[in-house]
Amino acid sequence: MKLGFTTLAVFMEDNNKIIDLAKQHGFEIIEILGEGPFFEKENCEFRDCGLDMRIHAATVDINIASLNKGIRNESVKQMIQCGEYAEKINANTITVHPGIIGRNEPHLRKWALEIACESVGEIIDNTNVEISVENMPVRGKFLGNTVEEIEMIQEATGCSLTIDTGHGNTCGNLEEMLELKNISYCHLNDNDGVKDQHITLGEGTLDLNLLKKIDTAIIELNNFDNILKSKEVIENL
Repeated sequence: MKLGFTTLAVFMEDNNKIIDLAKQHGFEIIEILGEGPFFEKENCEFRDCGLDMRIHAATVDINIASLNKGIRNESVKQMIQCGEYAEKINANTITVHPGIIGRNEPHLRKWALEIACESVGEIIDNTNVEISVENMPVRGKFLGNTVEEIEMIQEATGCSLTIDTGHGNTCGNLEEMLELKNISYCHLNDNDGVKDQHITLGEGTLDLNLLKKIDTAIIELNNFDNILKSKEVIENL
């Protein structure tokens, strides 16, 4: 498995230290957490650093499926800006959340999914990097937490997919998610099967045998020691 980690675990560290950590521990990928503070720096260290760079686009206060046109437009704008930034540091993929719905009623959910498809299409049309939509956890406000919804977005836009193992574990559909086409990479984390806890692999109810189906992945935890523990779990499968 081609393996990397998220900068969520080392968010305030120096960029060169993050790169050195990746190489020291045999990682091939870094996924940058693309929230606001990241873009306040040039981050030129990541360009041509010898690693496969990915960016997880901002999620805080972002909703590309918002029924509020102003919020939706600003969210899409920021995703496109993230794409422009990705080009500057030679990042290969941007992972995007499909959005949320304030009132989870069938007709509103259908409308929001249509808006999500339009938004993803607009982002793809205005960027030169791979756009990958992530599956979401079980809670009703999240779009894209069923195989059908993720397939709908993919078929409408031609986007790639980022499959989160923990999200799939809360929904009970991870095995089906891993069978979908054009998966760019996966997020690896564990949980109790109920809440999206992002805990170390092997400490929850995730079927670790499913990880054998994965070719490329980011360990998505907020503690680097736990990332290394999860890496060991993967290596011992």
